[in-house]
Amino acid sequence: MNAALAHVAPAASGKATDEAANPVTLSIDGCDVTVERGASVLAACTAAGVDTPTICWAPNLTAANACRLCVVELEGSRTLVPACSRPAEADMRICTDSERVRHSRRMVLEFLGSANDLSQAPEIAAWSQHYGADPSRYPSALANQSCADAATTAPAPEDATDNGHELGPRRVEEPVRVQDDLYIRAYDRCVLCYKCVEACGDDAQHTFAIAVAGRGFDARIRTEYDTELPQSACVYCGNCVAVCPTGALQFRTEFDLRAAGEWRPDEQTVTTTVCSYCGVGCNLELHVQDERIVKVTSPADHSVTSGHLCIKGRFGWQYVHAPALDLSAAPSTDR
Repeated sequence: MNAALAHVAPAASGKATDEAANPVTLSIDGCDVTVERGASVLAACTAAGVDTPTICWAPNLTAANACRLCVVELEGSRTLVPACSRPAEADMRICTDSERVRHSRRMVLEFLGSANDLSQAPEIAAWSQHYGADPSRYPSALANQSCADAATTAPAPEDATDNGHELGPRRVEEPVRVQDDLYIRAYDRCVLCYKCVEACGDDAQHTFAIAVAGRGFDARIRTEYDTELPQSACVYCGNCVAVCPTGALQFRTEFDLRAAGEWRPDEQTVTTTVCSYCGVGCNLELHVQDERIVKVTSPADHSVTSGHLCIKGRFGWQYVHAPALDLSAAPSTDR
């Protein structure tokens, strides 16, 4: 059985049954692939063994269709199409590695790298290397000039400014927001992938505590009226932190360890257990470093959680490291 069909859960409705019973066959890079009707082009690429770069897609979230990194070339289509949200159709002919596709992906990665700190996004760094993305190639002297001007105007000096702003690609520069002991927000790393918004909304928590505010380059993920987290609608489930691909949302423990130069993920062990707070049966992945829990996640493919937890499962593990009882301070039992 095709891999894309084998992992599909049992149909929950007559419509789903019809879709599963009527798969579609399409061509991915010259190879025929069969997937169930309604599956995405991305699922078809995966079934064909094609590793497709994504930022805004996750298996436990609705495709946000925001990053445009997964675009592929569809025969007969005027534009490149996003693989994560485009349904697979019979007789499609898809090319995933044409020069047009590579150029588009390289440009997306360069734009993100020119504006954001991606130093804590290893997957994006790997894709950038794969496609030869070089954000530094944008010459600062030619920024804010038209192509015609650039062809005739001598490069501006390195300290040139335009209305008080340095020429060149703008970068997101905001101080890290540390408002509690659970997680931090670093907007200079945020690439507006919308994953956190989806996790806070219909896909998981249904809290709707965050959304996109602002326009253009000034767009940010904000709470209502940019209220500080403790006063906002946030319930501290941490599901937004779990899906963030760049470290823009980060566990406070990880943030503090990184600041101290003590964050060592290669030395961490991950132990799967069951949350002890209630009877739902959520699976927890305990990330342990130096015999201490440093963060908690949950498997995205777990049938109970789908990777999402509540505040107790995500952050309520401190009792494991309760200080040892000092018996010398205990009251005497002598009579």
